[in-house]
Amino acid sequence: MKQLIHRIAAITATLCIAGFFTSTVIVELFGSHESIATIKSLIVAPGLFILVPAIAVTGGTGFALAKVRRGRLVKRKMKRMPFIGANGLLVLLPAAILLDQWAASGAFDSKFYLVQGLELLAGLVNLTLMGFNMRDGLKMSGRLRPNKIT
Repeated sequence: MKQLIHRIAAITATLCIAGFFTSTVIVELFGSHESIATIKSLIVAPGLFILVPAIAVTGGTGFALAKVRRGRLVKRKMKRMPFIGANGLLVLLPAAILLDQWAASGAFDSKFYLVQGLELLAGLVNLTLMGFNMRDGLKMSGRLRPNKIT
């Protein structure tokens, strides 16, 4: 049961971050300031209220599952998790809240776009690390074959 909960939470968190990233890029390229403000608002609520618990459940169940597993794949996943969490709490969460506030007040200045760029970069880093964790998890479960060196 823990594995199923872990899998669902990890997929939910990954889809949230991917959705935030994609919607931000699309609205920044093709949307108005009003549509940017709407997306930023939706990312904060309900987005963060879905993402934060999903990441917490993923981490908690991952640590619980790792207690009974050993090996290099588990170690690699465990090394990535603190960085994913710190990046989310120290960069992505505050950036999302600031950008929402600034967009709501119409403050689309250089500061907004600097933080927006930082948020996109941090989101891309987290998506990449989460993808690596998913890949290693699939290898551990036998759903993905390990790379064979020929």
